[in-house]
Amino acid sequence: MAQTHKRIILASGSPRRRELLSGLGLEFEVDTENSFEESCRPDIPAGQIALLMAEGKSSGFHRALEPDEILITADTVVIAQAADGTPEVLGKPHDREDARRMLHDLSGKAHEVVTAVVIRDSRRKVSFSDSTRVHFAPLEEDEIDYYIDNFKPYDKAGAYGIQEWIGYAAITGIEGSYFNVMGLPVHRLYKELKDFFK
Repeated sequence: MAQTHKRIILASGSPRRRELLSGLGLEFEVDTENSFEESCRPDIPAGQIALLMAEGKSSGFHRALEPDEILITADTVVIAQAADGTPEVLGKPHDREDARRMLHDLSGKAHEVVTAVVIRDSRRKVSFSDSTRVHFAPLEEDEIDYYIDNFKPYDKAGAYGIQEWIGYAAITGIEGSYFNVMGLPVHRLYKELKDFFK
């Protein structure tokens, strides 16, 4: 895909998303100034939360877009199964104990990672989500402590990064896009951006 005269703005502070978007060979700038407060009602279905957050980040961008600009926003959530069988959304951990709790919840089980993306310019908008199923081996207490102490996953949904030690040591398989788990479904993003450039 040859980039046109459009200027791409990534409205995300995530270094993983910057790395993934760079991997598509596109030039872009990062602008994270936003008025959106990341919260939603408790009755929102777990599978819809990422899309609502990505939409909110898009509409909360701090200024109007110029005709030659394209804005990209994204949000990732981890959906585990609670003890009572209901879906539990794991966002970014608040502290060490919260991270330990999340990794305990994921240990020895499968969970879903949903990343939603919104692309818009001054005239139109496209929204989509991608889901990946991730399988974790059982984690021992010292393994959880080692990971948290050495990688400090406080900026990651579900308290882990698949590209880090825990991905090598404890993830036994995935169904879907690996890059989606990192925070951006670049295969789908590439297709949608091609349509925007036409």
